[in-house]
Amino acid sequence: MGTRDSYDEVAEAYAERFTTELDGKPLDRALLTHLVERVDDLGPIADLGCGPGHVTRYLADQGARPLGLDLSPRMIEIASAAHPDLGFHVADMRDLHVPDQIWGGIAACYSIIHLAPAELPTAFAEFRRVLRPGGAALLSFHLGDEVRHLDQWFDRPVDLDFQFYQRAEIESALQDAGLTPDAYIERNPYVHEVETTRATILATRT
Repeated sequence: MGTRDSYDEVAEAYAERFTTELDGKPLDRALLTHLVERVDDLGPIADLGCGPGHVTRYLADQGARPLGLDLSPRMIEIASAAHPDLGFHVADMRDLHVPDQIWGGIAACYSIIHLAPAELPTAFAEFRRVLRPGGAALLSFHLGDEVRHLDQWFDRPVDLDFQFYQRAEIESALQDAGLTPDAYIERNPYVHEVETTRATILATRT
């Protein structure tokens, strides 16, 4: 089944559960707002792994020029219906099919968690390729060494791996791709979240 088909399968339930999640995540909102301020007028911000489009909406409400991209066509349908004034497209972060240096920023909120470690160099090379010089990428992920697999989610069959990462592994892969880590923050889960330590890295395209 894989990641694309799994998210197609749970798209409606996922949207119902997570569309308003930022309301209860003040630190996440602050980090996204910082990304908007950091990018300023450098260019659009791409929300990679946008799901139902709630992060894309938040970026727009903060004054950014965002677009949402997701591997799941059904997620893109839901996001487009919910936010018809914003642009959403099916895309794979490992092969984005957009021109070089087209975006000022990237938000990847818990979307690299579906990449295996061997896929990070390809994805981060794409991030650097599409970012303008001085552009910034904000990446959030679950901190650790494990892989959690789901065969069922929201009472639907899926085939999903959730890859946890250590800070050093992500920072090293970013540096190898030409992206310089500038800031790192960890937080404990909010009461309504799965109990994992969350990490976010802000990196600049050199």
